[in-house]
Amino acid sequence: MCAEYATFGLAPAMRAGGVLANGDYQVHRDFTDFIVDGRPLLFQLSDLDAVSPLASDVPPAIFTTHVRRLLLEAEPPLPEGRFVIYGCPECESLECGAVTAVIEQDGDDYIWRDFAWQTQDAVDLERDGYHGIGPFRFRGEGYRTELGRLLAAPEPALPRRVLLIGARVAVLAKLAMALRTIGIGAEITEDATGVPTEELRTYGAVAFGRAVTETQRALVREAFEQTGTDVVYVDGFAPIIPILVAQIEDALDRSPTAQRRLTRLVAADGEAGVEVTSTCRVQLTGYRLDRLYRTHTHELFDDVLEAGKHRIALDAKAVKGESYIVARTTDSVLVAPMVR
Repeated sequence: MCAEYATFGLAPAMRAGGVLANGDYQVHRDFTDFIVDGRPLLFQLSDLDAVSPLASDVPPAIFTTHVRRLLLEAEPPLPEGRFVIYGCPECESLECGAVTAVIEQDGDDYIWRDFAWQTQDAVDLERDGYHGIGPFRFRGEGYRTELGRLLAAPEPALPRRVLLIGARVAVLAKLAMALRTIGIGAEITEDATGVPTEELRTYGAVAFGRAVTETQRALVREAFEQTGTDVVYVDGFAPIIPILVAQIEDALDRSPTAQRRLTRLVAADGEAGVEVTSTCRVQLTGYRLDRLYRTHTHELFDDVLEAGKHRIALDAKAVKGESYIVARTTDSVLVAPMVR
């Protein structure tokens, strides 16, 4: 089979969880994505909400099996030599749909071909094939080296626990529950100075409420600095659970910025400025606090945007007063206050 050589790589990626505008929850998933010719392969598959089999929460034995399958050291899970490349982020069941492909060797090269959307054992390539994607030919040495790193010295999963610090206990309790529901551990404290070093190292982020003083923040930072932990600090914009969850999701996203769909969000003068790196569905949700500190939620925009920068006019009534905008794609989420 003739095909030009493509480069193969791996990079951390995230399926953004969160509290959606309708009150539903979306599960957070960390996974390793396939980078083909410098770009995530997932971005070539329309606006697909999916994760690779190389997810951080997969048991080690199953994770190893997935890697060995990609190396053709284990049998394919589907007939006709087909392998799952991306699956459902909620259940990973084939019935929900999966992107599959044939993986084979040609001499020392590895070839990925015949990509398709598959919901059962048999696949109709004419009807369900991704006709504009692949085949990809990867040089064997580089391909084996990239995947071999996952077997030889798998990187420890980044901490997915968050330490919540603030004065409004009721808000923190609701926030902790929301985070746990989407798969992120969360604990509440007023003082981190007495927490054992081993426990502090299990946190990936610290979220401060607006009432936390600079002195309190400094003490918390000092406690974490002494552990040498690479922790991200989040200053909560407002006591609104979906806003705080979105801020924490953004803070926990360690994927390279160039390999995210959503890279920029600003909100000013009744407009939102959004930048995306590939064609994808973008959802904008507005959250507003009234004078009695009640939360009002408005779905502002939901459409597919081409790669590039976009200016989106917003409903003036939805963003008056103290208001915030959440922008969401399948792999990332950003939050911005409305500036006037």
